[in-house]
Amino acid sequence: IAHLQGADGLLAGLEPLNERVFSACPQLKAVARIGIGMDNVDKQAAERHGVKVSNTPEAPTQAVAEMTLSALLMLLHNIIPSDRDIKNGVWKKRIGFSIRDVRVLIIGYGHIGRAVEAMLKQFGTQVMVYDKYNPSVSTCSLEEGLKTADVITLHASGKDEILTPGLLNMVKDGAILLNPSRGTLVNEDALFELLNSGTIAWFWCDALWQEPYNGKLIQCPNAVLTPHICTYTYTCRGDMEFKAAQNLVEALK
Repeated sequence: IAHLQGADGLLAGLEPLNERVFSACPQLKAVARIGIGMDNVDKQAAERHGVKVSNTPEAPTQAVAEMTLSALLMLLHNIIPSDRDIKNGVWKKRIGFSIRDVRVLIIGYGHIGRAVEAMLKQFGTQVMVYDKYNPSVSTCSLEEGLKTADVITLHASGKDEILTPGLLNMVKDGAILLNPSRGTLVNEDALFELLNSGTIAWFWCDALWQEPYNGKLIQCPNAVLTPHICTYTYTCRGDMEFKAAQNLVEALK
């Protein structure tokens, strides 16, 4: 609020932009989010105060899809446990999986979901798609996909829980779960139990339940957690910031 006094526009990160902020900053006319997520912006409050809001949904696509694929390849080829073995004085040749031999369920078929599918198909991977809001692109029900997929990757918008305890219990034994979207899409307590039992073999998440994260999944050696860095490449940050600046200029014309 202090920084926004006298400002017409804001290039926004993840700071909360709500009724209190908009009420205290009457000169503000436009907010341009650098990134996809809009959870921190109260869009109804912005509309009430005449503040235009935009984001950059396409700019992060390549970087997030690349990191999702990187995490999957790392887990399929046992890179993390092999590194731990050697550092613990153990010489063990673990056998893994080729990416073309696994069946992947993509939940959410927006820009990033489509990019992940395109990358996977280059490897000959069998891909299933489920999108609650776009049934025409879904190739299976969510329940069917969870029961048969070797890998589940979440690319849905919003923050409402998708993988509830009941749905997580449908997941195939030994599955890998990837979540670069939002931690809140997955029930954390149920996931913790399934990781400990080995029902879910590996879990990777980049946008966690709280940030900084100090939750119970830190205790799980088969949970790989990264600090919200999918978009942290020089190319991606540059693209997002440039597009957000363009959006802001356009909104203020």
